[in-house]
Amino acid sequence: MRSTIQERPTTSALRFMCPGCERAHEVNIRLKNGASGPLWAWNGSLKLPTISPSILVTYNGPDAGVAGAPPSRCHSYLRDGMIQFLGDSTHSLSGKTAILPELKEEVA
Repeated sequence: MRSTIQERPTTSALRFMCPGCERAHEVNIRLKNGASGPLWAWNGSLKLPTISPSILVTYNGPDAGVAGAPPSRCHSYLRDGMIQFLGDSTHSLSGKTAILPELKEEVA
C-alpha cells in the first residue's frame, strides 16, 4: 500500500512515506467533531494519491542546530502517486520527482 488513512478523534489523515525524508508524512483530508485546521483536497486513491495544495513539512533533521543550521524542510506536490519535491526542500531529492514508495510502519 502506498498510502493509508489514519482515523483520529478530530481528523482523518492521509499517511504516506516520503523518500526524501525517509519518514512518513500526514495531511488532513477530513475534519470531524467541529475541529478546525488545515485541510487538503484528495482524489480518493490510496494507490495513486493526489493532494492539493502543496505539502510543507519542517522537522529537526540530522544537521538542525549544528553550526546554526535551520530545521530540515520538505516541500512537495503529490500527484498521481508521484512526489515532486520543490527546490526549497533541504534533502537530497530537492528539485526531483520520485515514485511514492510502499508505506512502511514506523517503530515508535
